[in-house]
Amino acid sequence: MSFSLRSASLLVAGLMGLAGVVTAAAASHGSDPRLMAGASAMCLAHAPALVALHAAWPGLRTAGLASLLLALGTALFAGDLVLRHFAGHGLFPMSAPTGGVTMMAGWLAVALGAFLPRRES
Repeated sequence: MSFSLRSASLLVAGLMGLAGVVTAAAASHGSDPRLMAGASAMCLAHAPALVALHAAWPGLRTAGLASLLLALGTALFAGDLVLRHFAGHGLFPMSAPTGGVTMMAGWLAVALGAFLPRRES
């Protein structure tokens, strides 16, 4: 079995969706749901995007780059929020904003894919 970046994007999408549901449940049972709800929203918004990028991979030149950026950005952003919730501190200084900018770059990569020639099918 060959494991590629494309396969990894689908694996990450599934794990990100799982994390989104888990953090939503944690948000609904905690005293202050804001951090966990934010982490959940980011995971549940970007997991389907990774699934869509996996499906569009053959025809979208920027699918790999966009997937990497969206996955990394979401992990940084949501990971920082979850750690703040449980440990009282983030991953590292500016990790949530770095994750946010990385997610924005991922969406920009999706948009730029509209202007690049499609790959041969």
